[in-house]
Amino acid sequence: MKGFDIFELGDVALQSGQMMRGARLAYKTYGTLSAQRDNVVVLPTFYTGTSERNEGFFGPGRALDPAHHYIVSVDMFGNGQSSSPSNTPSPHDGPRFPHVSLWDNIACQHRLLTERLGITRIALVAGWSMAGCQAYQWAAQYPSMVDAILPFCASARTSVHNHVFLEGVKAALCADQNWNGGHYHTQPVAGLKAFGRVYAGWAFSQTFYREGLYRRLGFEQAEDLLVAWENDHAENWDANNLLAKLATWQAGDISANTLYNGDFNRALGSITARAVLMPCTQDLYFPPEDNAIEAQHMPNAQLQPYDSAWGHCAANPGNDAGFTRALDAHLAELLR
Repeated sequence: MKGFDIFELGDVALQSGQMMRGARLAYKTYGTLSAQRDNVVVLPTFYTGTSERNEGFFGPGRALDPAHHYIVSVDMFGNGQSSSPSNTPSPHDGPRFPHVSLWDNIACQHRLLTERLGITRIALVAGWSMAGCQAYQWAAQYPSMVDAILPFCASARTSVHNHVFLEGVKAALCADQNWNGGHYHTQPVAGLKAFGRVYAGWAFSQTFYREGLYRRLGFEQAEDLLVAWENDHAENWDANNLLAKLATWQAGDISANTLYNGDFNRALGSITARAVLMPCTQDLYFPPEDNAIEAQHMPNAQLQPYDSAWGHCAANPGNDAGFTRALDAHLAELLR
């Protein structure tokens, strides 16, 4: 399936005090809403994901199946399909695009579900990486609306180490002489390639490189993988879009709002949804230790770590069949 729908939000007041003018939320739906409206599954998008790429997490005969569930796949702001630096008219385009928080993303997703789709109850919110961060955010921001969550390779608050990792890839991009503070006329290709090249060292584990698992992806040498990541970022991503989402990621914290006033433990304790937290034990920037701390403060959470040499990318559809089986088993358990 191709294409997506657009929900026109109008002007949206953001947590930062800024305004997102003429905001647009892109999304896709799959399956049919039940008569009881109780089969809704929300899948936000991950950092370099789109609503279409979420199609790798569901399908016929799987735990998430459009034959049984009404799946709403929602594009995060900044990903080039929802409102982003690359598609917003001047004077709010490019580096002038306002800062958008995870709170802002979920507030607008809430409007999509309630105003456009007529949904007041969510059976499950799930997602990989930044999408998983949004699952936590949904459950803390609208606790009475969400029955269950399954964030995988994600966290409820961006750790200091995660923040530092993101500073590294950001610095690589912005070192390009054509970056010009985001006021570029053509994409800063060298910076985008550097961004992708540095990111590849974090996306997979040390074991992945030691054991040459990149060969399973069709690369003879690690250098071949690095070049592929360079080209993917240079050819498929707008630099300002990447940095807008990166700023959203760095500020991720389910307690950073007037509901919880920075009390992280109280925010975790407010998540009444049944939860399975599924880290990869070899993830270099969403380590299981963070999820273990979260689970201690969440009343209905199970910690279900999965060991994989694929690291953060264990969750990428097609990489680790064992991870996919474990994910489907936990999803099915939550949806029973």
